[in-house]
Amino acid sequence: MMRTEIALDQFYPHPPELVWRALTTPELLARWLMPPDGFEPRVGARFTMTAKPIEAVGFSGTVACEVLELVEPELLSFSWDDAAAAEPSGWVVSFALRPEGRGTRLLFTHRGFDPDSPAAQLSRTIMGNGWRRILAALGEAAATTRRPPG
Repeated sequence: MMRTEIALDQFYPHPPELVWRALTTPELLARWLMPPDGFEPRVGARFTMTAKPIEAVGFSGTVACEVLELVEPELLSFSWDDAAAAEPSGWVVSFALRPEGRGTRLLFTHRGFDPDSPAAQLSRTIMGNGWRRILAALGEAAATTRRPPG
């Protein structure tokens, strides 16, 4: 694994539109990630999410994000910064969806970790483990999602 990113490959036995809804509906996002404040599925939307602070890496507990890319139902990318940090981390999380059989292949990346920063590398280790659990929870949220009418 590269020291600058977390890359995970996850398969869900759900069609892409259900995984996409779980990714882009605020109420569903709250189930598998964190409750978002201000999230909209559109490029340029700024939002925050609140988690438990992590003193070991100086994380305040509030994540400030901006939607950078959105191609329905294939790609969602947003910035990921500590809202209290003096400077942005430059981190970007991306969810790329690909139909596979009757399900969906999700290619996830969280990139931008400084390979020479011990704090960034500790964050990468902690978050790498966390993202595995989070992506499993995304699958559970997608499983409870109904297809939109029409």
